[in-house]
Amino acid sequence: MKSNYIFCSLILILIFSPLQSQNDYYFPEDVSFEESIPSPAEFLGYEIGDWHTRYSRLVSYMEKLAELSPNAQIQTIGYTHEKRPQIILTISSEENLRNLENIRQEHLAHVNPENSAGDVEKMPVIVHLGYNVHGNEPSSSEVSMLVAYYLLAAKDSKVDEYLKNGVFHIEPALNPDGRDRHTTWVNSNKGNPPVADNWDREHNESWPSGRTNHYWFDLNRDWLPLTQVESKNRVAFYHKWLPNMVTDYHEMGSSSTYFFEPTKKYGSENPIVPRYNYDTLNTIFAKYHQESLDEIGSLYFTGERYDNSYPGYGSTYPDLHGALGIVYEQASSRGYVQKTGSEDITFPFTIRNHLRTSLATIQATIDKRELLLNWQRKFFKDIRDQGLKEKKLHVYGNEEDPGLTKMFTNLLLDHQIEVYRIEDEVTAGDKTFKPDFAYAVPEGQAQNLMVKTMFDKVTSFADSVFYDTSAWSMALAYGISNTEVSSGRLDLGSRITKEDIAANVKIPAKSDYAYLIDWSQFGASEALYYLLKNDVNIKTAFTPFSIETDTGIRKFGYGSLMISVADQSVTPQELYDLVKKASGKAGIRVESVASGRSALGIDLGSPELKDIELPKVVMLTGEGTSGYEAGEIWFMMDTYANMPITKVDRSDFKRMPLNDYDVLIMVSGNYDDLEKERIESWVKNGGTLITQRTATQWAIKNELVKAELKEQKKEKDSLLRMNYAKADNYYGSRAIGGSFYKADLDITHPIGFGYEDRELSIYKNSTVFLKPGNNPFNKVAVFSSDPYISGYIHPENLELIKGSAAILAEQNGRGTVIMFSDNPNFRAMMLETHKLFANAIFFGSVIF
Repeated sequence: MKSNYIFCSLILILIFSPLQSQNDYYFPEDVSFEESIPSPAEFLGYEIGDWHTRYSRLVSYMEKLAELSPNAQIQTIGYTHEKRPQIILTISSEENLRNLENIRQEHLAHVNPENSAGDVEKMPVIVHLGYNVHGNEPSSSEVSMLVAYYLLAAKDSKVDEYLKNGVFHIEPALNPDGRDRHTTWVNSNKGNPPVADNWDREHNESWPSGRTNHYWFDLNRDWLPLTQVESKNRVAFYHKWLPNMVTDYHEMGSSSTYFFEPTKKYGSENPIVPRYNYDTLNTIFAKYHQESLDEIGSLYFTGERYDNSYPGYGSTYPDLHGALGIVYEQASSRGYVQKTGSEDITFPFTIRNHLRTSLATIQATIDKRELLLNWQRKFFKDIRDQGLKEKKLHVYGNEEDPGLTKMFTNLLLDHQIEVYRIEDEVTAGDKTFKPDFAYAVPEGQAQNLMVKTMFDKVTSFADSVFYDTSAWSMALAYGISNTEVSSGRLDLGSRITKEDIAANVKIPAKSDYAYLIDWSQFGASEALYYLLKNDVNIKTAFTPFSIETDTGIRKFGYGSLMISVADQSVTPQELYDLVKKASGKAGIRVESVASGRSALGIDLGSPELKDIELPKVVMLTGEGTSGYEAGEIWFMMDTYANMPITKVDRSDFKRMPLNDYDVLIMVSGNYDDLEKERIESWVKNGGTLITQRTATQWAIKNELVKAELKEQKKEKDSLLRMNYAKADNYYGSRAIGGSFYKADLDITHPIGFGYEDRELSIYKNSTVFLKPGNNPFNKVAVFSSDPYISGYIHPENLELIKGSAAILAEQNGRGTVIMFSDNPNFRAMMLETHKLFANAIFFGSVIF
């Protein structure tokens, strides 16, 4: 063991000995640098690779380069959840930087098919060098400093050509919060000499690891849904420039080598991206990457693994915008040096490989500048023309919930999709779209591929194995009512801007009797929490009714909230002020009534209106639980309900005062060592337990409920024989990577409150299948007999989904266990099913 540590130390010493400087190790031979520009090592006080650099020091180095070099400018495009600046260092020639805004405008005009083409001989190519989207894949952020140093200090005629013909935007860390979490862990556990044993603490971060951002989200999945502030800032900058080349740097398992595109042909590619992108551009750039790694003797592989189909990846989103996005994967040292079998992998080695492919990408982009510029223009023109030829319009909107319509419209506008008013009412089947509540999106526009991404249901695939999701319709995810019509059927009004859909909530009229809130509004949960925490007494309707309000007779469905003026501890004026503030904060309508007598259905004094109490919510987190799922719940309750929930590490469960809480949330995880008797007793005494995915399995297997799992029958001794080489594909095709299914929702059940339509779109990416059971009243949602909507599913799994339960709510004593077979908050984009989860929190205690 001791000899191994000494060997690792010698590796690092030899790499940066005086005989072989840092520059000689990292950069190609015969490159010298201007002394007026400090190297990263000179600025930081240590050699690159000796320490993991804190994000603030990365920013400071980029700021110093912008201060010292006339070829660099720096800007902040926004701030992370933890208030770290998201910076971009822009590098180009002095002349280009003086005319940077003109270059940007000319570039956008060139790619716009409505304008005449620009003179590509004189136009610089736009390059976005993005690094470190997963915080614990740290080598590429170190590379960002070396690349910036090279472009600004290298004495090389090639660099002059680069700066003349290119504008380079360097984003040193796409996930600053996660990077600093990992950097702190690694640096604080660094050994001296370094420890290569992969069991050492240095190589094994504590939960939730630095991969994710503040809310434990994978930002490399968020380019499409744009739930996180970092992604919103980044995509806004992206569309400000529409770059021609975008890099997406990652790390993979330590025992691997290096990967660059192309990915697996057809199977790992987005089905609507033009073949030219994959067959021509990828092939051209791969040659440069191959030569850069051959030169230093690094092993690599291409054409296999690494899904490139999901539009929310940093390497796929550019492909949908006429750019070339490339994913790079380097075997990770997960620290400073790690034992990998035949040899040890060091942090400097990982940095060098990523640096060399970065420099190769720069060279390729400049060499193929005109090709890339011409392709991007052709891309947008072809995409627009194809849409004009197909003559399709997507009409969407939700009259009952204009807030949700606004949220969906904002998402479309963030992706620069053209949205228009409709002049006439549109009827399709049983759906009616009215001009004041609906909008139209034509496919005949430059962003046609993004339109298809938002609305289309993907049902055909070249492969059956997916690294990630196989369905991504945001219209399905939002549950937004929509239809497809011919553009010849409809006259379009003016184009919509964000100012057009800015919140314009009607101020509630003051009432001396009661206020009513339609629970179908997406923001209703935020209003409910605000009012409950301010000690307002509220009841929810278990039966629909219609009643005269200050705006006429209105219908109120299951779950509608009633706030009686007389039944309060505050004065009528104080209550009105609270109601008015809740309406404004949540962006919802609040109706005022002068009488409790309904026009139809129950009156406001009916026993069918039941009291709602402020729930005290705790969620188990920590080692052994899914950080993704926990983070999604944390984020969505923070963002959409403005409601704090307590996050407790599962290792603290034994000493946690469980009786202080009304609701316990368990996400996917390993709970075998948990005191199930304690949880069962708490539920029987009135607690609400909410489980999802494997936590639901745990509750069933530990008999907290009487529900049963639906499992595939397996032959004990099968005669089936297959080639071993097919094993990965065989088992991979039977995984559920993520797809949409229809379920029938009981909208009269408290968990179904607020839904107008019984047909529900559920996103499934688990192999948890629930038997509906014998109780006819606890089957909240059941998958239909023909459930498939979109995404890949193996026929055997589809049979298991058919007729299985999506949500069960089973009583146990005075409490309730609410079981989700899947994750209703998936990536915080599933607004269609998030209301179910909010209902479980607020209404779980009133299920009887």
